[in-house]
Amino acid sequence: MEDTRDLGERTSRSERKRRDSFGMYDGYDSCSEESTSSSSSEESEDEVVPSIPASLPIIKTNGQVYTYPDGKAGMATCEMCGMVGVRDAFYSKTKRFCSVSCSRSYSSNSKKASILARLQGKPPTKKAKVLQKQPFIAKFAAYPQYHATQQNQAKSKAVVPAESFDWGQYICSNNTLGAPVSCFKHAPMGMCWDGIEVGVRIEVLNSDTNQPMKVYWIAEIIKLAGFKALLRYEGFDADSSKDFWCNLCTPEVHPVGWCASTGKPLVPPKSIQHKYSNWKAVLVKRLTGAKTLPPDFSSKVHENTQFPFKKLMRVEVVDKNYLCRTRVALVEQVIGGRLRLVYEESQDGSDYFWCHMYSPLIHNIGWSRSIGHRFKRSDVTRKLDGQVDAPPQIFQKVKDVDQNAEWFKDGMKLEAIDPLNLSAICVATVRKVLADGYLMIGIDGSEAVDGSDWFCYHGTSPSIFPVGFCEINNIELTPPRGYTKLPFKWFDYLRETGSTAAPVKLFNKEVPNHGFQLGMKLEAVDLMEPQLVCVATVTRIIHRLLRIHFDGWDDKYDQWVDCESPDLYPVGWCQLTGYQLQPPASQSNREMSQSVPKQKKKGQQYKGQKKKRKIPVGRRPFSQAGRRRSFSGDEEQSPPPYPTQGPARPQPRIHLHQTHKSGNATLPI
Repeated sequence: MEDTRDLGERTSRSERKRRDSFGMYDGYDSCSEESTSSSSSEESEDEVVPSIPASLPIIKTNGQVYTYPDGKAGMATCEMCGMVGVRDAFYSKTKRFCSVSCSRSYSSNSKKASILARLQGKPPTKKAKVLQKQPFIAKFAAYPQYHATQQNQAKSKAVVPAESFDWGQYICSNNTLGAPVSCFKHAPMGMCWDGIEVGVRIEVLNSDTNQPMKVYWIAEIIKLAGFKALLRYEGFDADSSKDFWCNLCTPEVHPVGWCASTGKPLVPPKSIQHKYSNWKAVLVKRLTGAKTLPPDFSSKVHENTQFPFKKLMRVEVVDKNYLCRTRVALVEQVIGGRLRLVYEESQDGSDYFWCHMYSPLIHNIGWSRSIGHRFKRSDVTRKLDGQVDAPPQIFQKVKDVDQNAEWFKDGMKLEAIDPLNLSAICVATVRKVLADGYLMIGIDGSEAVDGSDWFCYHGTSPSIFPVGFCEINNIELTPPRGYTKLPFKWFDYLRETGSTAAPVKLFNKEVPNHGFQLGMKLEAVDLMEPQLVCVATVTRIIHRLLRIHFDGWDDKYDQWVDCESPDLYPVGWCQLTGYQLQPPASQSNREMSQSVPKQKKKGQQYKGQKKKRKIPVGRRPFSQAGRRRSFSGDEEQSPPPYPTQGPARPQPRIHLHQTHKSGNATLPI
């Protein structure tokens, strides 16, 4: 009787070890090994690796390996490149690297602590640890607590958008590409996306199952579009019926081997669970040599979604009512690096401004005085509790320039993107040279008498260009308003105004290898309504200059932006950060928007100062009131003028941009 009990216990332990070592749910690890209905393809898969033990685990993600019950080693993952292979074929005694070059590269990068140790917050250790696997009953008991934790995290972090937009369906139906994450250095993971490519395997939730709990399965990346990936479960081969889109930076995406290391069940989809008689053999064959996510991928995502700006930090930001000056504002909200700044004098928080933390429009307290920029003093006499000046080191730095050598001078002519009409590049003039390389620029023919619509660009800004840039690159140049000698010729204009062109060598001629291509999809800020992030397309590329088109809207609403603009984001950025994405406008919404009376042009050739894009009813996050005709929105108030350099332009521009709260005219930046 005791012999029978001992035999039964040994058999039970053997079966438990067999299923738990692979991290697969009981009943699916061999998928009915007694089954005799295997297809010829199944038999061929089994015959490829006949010597693989039943307890062989799948990929480990930290370079260390699992130990079988019989003490033998199996698969390993290279800590440097992520390559998966048989442990015995790996380099060095510890079998941490697939080759000598990976071992040397690892050492040269000073990765002295194992990735697993860093993730666990433990000191590095040289000894490979044997994974203590949990029996399935422990996994099942832990599931309710795990599920509740995931739900609580989702409630605390997720922001449910007012309207959902299916990026995957949109990309597939239009057969388009999403700009890769590596194009957006300022975005989360923008500097950590190398190696994330088609063919990479990951572990994700298995939605094709009848199990009453969360189970996972391995999937392959079929297509990438920003943070979003089109995935196909392992085993479906050429069958795309169960393909699905997933944001790779969500918490439910893991490197291969995560289930085995955490004790989570790995279950084949029910549609193909009987396709093979030995899933372990199939996975080992297919995953050998495959790549998976870096073992520290989730920790990098977390690190990249932490931002230095905090609530109640004080900054200097451009005055949206007077572009020529700055004001003090408080950080009221931080979403994905975008800041909602409330001007310090706003009592109810309705006077606010949105921009990215790397925007050239925000600066540390004291910046305006240090360079000689116009500044509006606040009526607030003391800081409230919790308010602190944002440290200067967390702001985006500009290049150092030598203004003692040849530099811009007052009155020099150039071409510049008009911040009041971002679809236009205009004839412009350097109106005042400030310190640290900053310039005050004015658009010829449409400047206010007091200079209140001058705007500040740094001398290395990618938004200013030498004379002739538009002509060389076949871009329409907007001439000065009221200029009648058309077509516009720079040579004639310089002679007539007695002006000189700014030397070409003073401009930023650096063109990074940005990776953008025509037709790529992305999420872009509508800089005329900077609280909106919209579905957009790259429609033109001129060196580092991009023409951004907002899908569903007329081309006249397009905007010129730099390839490194912090107002461009990968597909899936809104989902990752919890920001609301504005979907493409429908035909009915466009017609409703265009039914509003247009502003009459004062000259046939002048193409500036068009109205802002209307937000469709039901998608407007705030109410919109009537518009005012004044440039600043406050006709009783005007800033002290700069000393006029050269002839003043008598005709101010009329800007019909509306705010959401007060209805005052604002500067669309």
